[in-house]
Formats: sequence, structure tokens, C-alpha cells
Amino acid sequence: MTGPVVHGWCPGALRPMMSGDGLVVRVRAPLGRLSRDQAAGVSELAGRHGNGLIDVSARANVQIRGVTPASHPGLIDGLTALGLIDRDVAAETRRNLVIQPFWTDRDATHRVAISLTALLAKPDAPDLPGKFGFAVDCGPLPLLRATSADIRIERGESGLILRPDGSDLVCPVTEDTAAKAALELARWFLDTGGAPDGRGRMARHLARGAVLPEAFRSQPAAAGAEPPAPGATPTGQLVALAFGQITAPTLAALAEIGPLRVTPWRMLLLEGATMAPDLPGLIHDAADPRLAIDVCTGAPGCPQGLSSTRDLARELAPLLSPGQRLHVSGCAKGCAHPGPAPLTLTATGPDRFDLIREGSADAPPEATGLTRDQIKKAL
Repeated sequence: MTGPVVHGWCPGALRPMMSGDGLVVRVRAPLGRLSRDQAAGVSELAGRHGNGLIDVSARANVQIRGVTPASHPGLIDGLTALGLIDRDVAAETRRNLVIQPFWTDRDATHRVAISLTALLAKPDAPDLPGKFGFAVDCGPLPLLRATSADIRIERGESGLILRPDGSDLVCPVTEDTAAKAALELARWFLDTGGAPDGRGRMARHLARGAVLPEAFRSQPAAAGAEPPAPGATPTGQLVALAFGQITAPTLAALAEIGPLRVTPWRMLLLEGATMAPDLPGLIHDAADPRLAIDVCTGAPGCPQGLSSTRDLARELAPLLSPGQRLHVSGCAKGCAHPGPAPLTLTATGPDRFDLIREGSADAPPEATGLTRDQIKKAL
């Protein structure tokens, strides 16, 4: 059996990726926010040009599924009218930012994100690998530590810091200098051979022995905070999505409430809302066991998925013990949870899974070829 295909890039809107149910069109909302009109428009376009299913990714983007090559141009026209399309593929690829969603107007996170977005849009911005990304996380405590990013702007012990992923060395920055310093670090990454053949990640580059510029010095990591649970926040209501997916009608109903912020925790923040709506597919209870499962699209939605995954995740959710976490992966790539998990089920064929403890989806298994009934007994 051949291994899964690693594309080395992520889908965009202008450069979609073919999946088992059609093209996946990833929309990178500016500043991670959709206005009411934009959210309503995305809902309408997803139903008209796709299959009506929308994913929220771990990098705080929305993905319209089931788009065909014939319907893609019309979808792009609609997204362009909503102000959600970059000028070209290169600009779209560079604008790979995850922004801490609880920002307020003109606070540090908001100001830095605006500056970094503008610099990445310039023609002379560095041509970075498709998976290379930035995290802007300038609140009182870092919230994006578990979110994939190569360059992080966050709050340290005595102010803002620039931190390359995979290192304890940081560079002090200010709100005015952070974005420029982040691009200088990105250029250093390229100049020192971090992306041979156009691929590469910061942590891997540093692990191979790359030496950071002199401005970076050791600083104990500030305490981070755990991702929030669904419920009320000072910015609005957080609602979780069952396995990170929402239907076009539910998104349209949310758009009637107010602007939406897309989070990297497969939740949506209903800006300014004081009550959580009771709509299909939304989770309001922090103890809901579905929130303890990371699961990919699986077959047939993903052409590399060797088995369906989300139906299995729904069956297994009630069987999890309190505090137990599970990763269900349709192949060894482990897209839904790239790192180690307490329990991982990796598909090896239709309704057959390997069980891995404290490992990633491609780690050596404890048990192989388990059926659904065997998995339930193991849990």
C-alpha cells in the first residue's frame, strides 16, 4: 500500500484543491472576521456553487466544499464582490495568518495584524512556502500556542516578543515594529535555506542547526492559556461546530445575529452576542464529548481517506471517559491533529483502524486492523 500524498501546500480560493467531493475552496477572512453581509454571502455562495457544507479549519479559515471546476469561476466572482479575494495566488498564499479572535478595535493584536497583512500584500514580500504561517497573539496571555504557525508575535514577560516556532529565543518588539520584524525573520528563514524546493517550516529549520540572528535572546516562555470553551466571552458568544463543519443554512442564521470571527479551535465567535442560538450542528456545552475528538474529513470526502471517519467519531464520542481525547484519522497524514495525541485511530482500509497511544497518526501502533466493535471494546 502506498503512503498518502503530501501536497506541501494548502488550498486557497484562487488555488483550490481537489478532494473526494469536489474542489475545496479556502477563504481567508481578513483579520479572521466576516461581516454580516460577508457571512451571509459565503452561505449563499456555498449553497449555489458548492454542496452547502463549510469547514472551519485549524488555521481559522472557512472552506467551501463540493465546488466543481465549472462552478468555481462564479464562486470567485461572488467572493470578490464580498471583498474576500486577494489580487493573485501569490498574495493569497502569503496571507497565512492566524489572529487571536478576542481582539478589540485598535488593541495590540488588531494593530499588529493590520500592519502584517499590509506588508504581506506588497509585491516585494517574501515568497514563502504554502504552509508557512504567522500567529498574531498579543493578548494578556498567549492563546495560540497549540495552533500551527512558524513565526509568532505574542506577549512576553515585559512586552511584545517575536518568537520563531521551535525555539525559546525571542526578539523584543513593539506594536510599531512587530510586523516589520516578522517579515525580516521570514526573509532570514529563506536566505538561510529554510525552504529547499519551496517547502519548509521554521521548527524543522532550527532543528537542523540554523542559528538565529543576534537580536534573538533567551527568555523564559510566558505562561499560555488553554483554548476557551463554548460560552460567553467579553467579545461575544463562542459556539463550537460538530467536528468543525457547518451547513450553509446554519451559517446564514448566524449571519443574521451579527459579524462572525473564525477561530482556530473549530468554533465561531458571534461578535457582540449575549445568547447562543439553538441551531443544528452547534455545540454549546463544554462537556460535550464531540469536542474531545479531532477528526478529518475521511472517505469519501477526501480522496486519500481509507475509511469514513466522522460517523465513527460520532459513535465513539459517548464512550470516551471524562478528560480523554481522541484523534480519528483517515490516513497516516493526520491532518486534523498533526502532533501526538493520547489516543489515535488511523485508518488502514474500509472500517479498519490501527490504535496508537501517545503518538501521531503515523506512529507505530499498539493494535492493528481493528473493526468498529473492537475499537469500542478498546475504549
